[in-house]
Amino acid sequence: MQFFILQATNTASNYLPIGIQLIFAIGFIATMMVLTHSFGPKRVSAEKLQNFESGIEVKGNARQPMAVKYFLVAILFVLFDVEVIFFYPYAVNFRELGWNGFFAVVMFVGLFISGFIYIIKKGALNWED
Repeated sequence: MQFFILQATNTASNYLPIGIQLIFAIGFIATMMVLTHSFGPKRVSAEKLQNFESGIEVKGNARQPMAVKYFLVAILFVLFDVEVIFFYPYAVNFRELGWNGFFAVVMFVGLFISGFIYIIKKGALNWED
């Protein structure tokens, strides 16, 4: 006895529940935005319209130049963080990849370490300047 009938093709009726949920979600969001805009308080004052930055009084111009070191460290962090993510597929499939995969990862780590040594020798992480 077969209790379940499997459909092999995708039809528009298969996506009907997703469409209904999407319509309800958009309707709920639109309704809430209209209600809060209609019934919410409207007190406009000079103090309320002033910029707010974490509770700290604004001092000076926000467009003043910053040290490039901050941006360099941030970019290096993102670069090395993304490189470490590439270890995950190897860790999951290390048996299927065999020795070829192992040598590829060793080469990847070698390039990773050589790039890190280059950054250290160039002084990119020195803050004493």
